[in-house]
Amino acid sequence: MASPRVPAGRGSTAFVLGGGGVLGAAEVGMLQALLEHGVRPDLVVGTSVGAINGALVAADPTPGAVDRLRAVWGEVASRRVFAGSALGRLGTLARTRTHLHPREPLRDLLEAHLPVRTFAELRVPFQCVAASIERAAEHWFTDGDLVDAVLASCAVPGLLPPVEIDGEHYLDGGLVHSIPVGRAVALGADTVYVLHVGRIDRPLRPPARPWEVAAVAFEIARRHRFAADLAALPPGVTVHVLPAGDPAPPGAGNLRYRDFSAVPARIERAHAAAREHLGRIAASRDGAV
Repeated sequence: MASPRVPAGRGSTAFVLGGGGVLGAAEVGMLQALLEHGVRPDLVVGTSVGAINGALVAADPTPGAVDRLRAVWGEVASRRVFAGSALGRLGTLARTRTHLHPREPLRDLLEAHLPVRTFAELRVPFQCVAASIERAAEHWFTDGDLVDAVLASCAVPGLLPPVEIDGEHYLDGGLVHSIPVGRAVALGADTVYVLHVGRIDRPLRPPARPWEVAAVAFEIARRHRFAADLAALPPGVTVHVLPAGDPAPPGAGNLRYRDFSAVPARIERAHAAAREHLGRIAASRDGAV
């Protein structure tokens, strides 16, 4: 069964949670600020790590979701979803020929913390995106098994294996729609809060090392679609891009996907920056009345 019905027409608020691996901890701080300000979503859409954060807030759109998310991120750091020695990771790669890590630790984490198992049980409509290999196209999950859908959206190429669902194989949603503002607008949202990981705050520069080439190319693609979505907003739609609060935003070449040491600080910085930003929005709105 599908998730709760998306509100028809305009007049709804959407949370859009982008992808970005370990940097997605910033979205937890942003969610905390939104919920503290009494902003509740009518719709949640997410990509990759944003699908994890988004599913949890769609299941429980209250400040209690932040406590659950902090626990999830604490377990990610301690349980090490991407655990294993260099030799062990190479062994996995040699055995599978496609990826460095098994998906089971992430599945176990999701099953332990998601309070529901299907889209139909969510309290707020939720959708997440993955990239279909066979169709070379984006695929939006809206019903059925929630954990499988989130795993598909998080299947980072080379790190985790593709997820097979109904005979089709899926990779990370960031390949096709990293910050899916357009999806939220198409579903009827007229107020959109964008929760991102911070990379869009740093200007891109030409790659200087071989390993930066692919990262910069991917960053161009993801930012281009985000910019196109913003440029194509219909009249009456307002988009708030929340700040990540990072004084030195991570660059496109950030490859330290197993380093969770900065997670608590990233959450707190994003919380403080988003809270201040929302305060300014409220003050501006009050002044206009």
